[in-house]
Amino acid sequence: MTPLALVPARRANSRTLMRRKVFRPKQPDTAEESRTCGILCCFDEDGADKVFVMSTFSAYDGTKLAYHVSGEGLPLVCLPGGPMQDSDYLGELGGLSAHRQLVLVDPRGTGLSAIPQDTSSYRCDRLVDDVEALREHLGLDRLDLLAHSAGTNLAVLYASRHPERVRRLALITPSTRAVGMEVTGESRLETARLRKNEPWYGPAFETLEAMVAGNATEATREAINPFFYGRWDAKAQTHQAAQDGRRNDDAAALFGAESVFNPDTTRTALATFTAPVLVLAGEFDLNTPPSAAAELATLFPNATFVIQPESGHFPWIDAAGPFVATTATFLD
Repeated sequence: MTPLALVPARRANSRTLMRRKVFRPKQPDTAEESRTCGILCCFDEDGADKVFVMSTFSAYDGTKLAYHVSGEGLPLVCLPGGPMQDSDYLGELGGLSAHRQLVLVDPRGTGLSAIPQDTSSYRCDRLVDDVEALREHLGLDRLDLLAHSAGTNLAVLYASRHPERVRRLALITPSTRAVGMEVTGESRLETARLRKNEPWYGPAFETLEAMVAGNATEATREAINPFFYGRWDAKAQTHQAAQDGRRNDDAAALFGAESVFNPDTTRTALATFTAPVLVLAGEFDLNTPPSAAAELATLFPNATFVIQPESGHFPWIDAAGPFVATTATFLD
């Protein structure tokens, strides 16, 4: 386990839903499924109404899981981070939906997905079966798979267990727990020092130092939120505030429970994983500094490593244009 598990602090605020376009998902297989599909309306920050389509599928244990579809083109299955946070914060990934059909998954127990009877199914190694069930539901021989943050652990385990089912794999500001890489507190402090000229830097850095030393409290965690974005502007603050209440904390505690990850076995499998892999790091990302992401990339025989300048943990928010250009080019 990493010495400091960093995620943006959640705080109460009015939630702004990400914009999603209308899309035609796979038609329901059964009458029961048809009752759990629907068009949902929401509002974005400019007050305009947006519409997107939600559909469900049955996991291996019968749990109904939800996904949201946006955009056009070949499907791209997208796994959110958190861990165990719903997919709302991904939005349209900065406009990637103009290039690919985004299939945004709500993990079991989050968003519009059902809570399972067996809570041990929140383990990351068991969530692999949910991804495979979705692939079968979509009727795809191979997946293009994108994952963010903690969701990359699930994507890596899926790729190691089902390598023949992955066409391309994009790991965005990835976690490295599944492969046993630790991100040190000092590397996070070193990354944070790149922001020393920011007006909010002083209190944020003091809190980060306290967290690294194990002395911070939940009440002070909010001070480090600016570190997760390339610019702590209104757009970033709205995005951060919209994540309040979106993570299932009980599920997150089980996601990486003891014995879930077997780094040696996973590394051995990845050494023979020949599909193209994109590892994209944010220059300012504290969760996985570029040096750690670069080390992760070396585990894949066919990896491309990219550092997005002046970006943090959510690169599609910080610089949508470069993010979409890099990711769309890789996926093509």
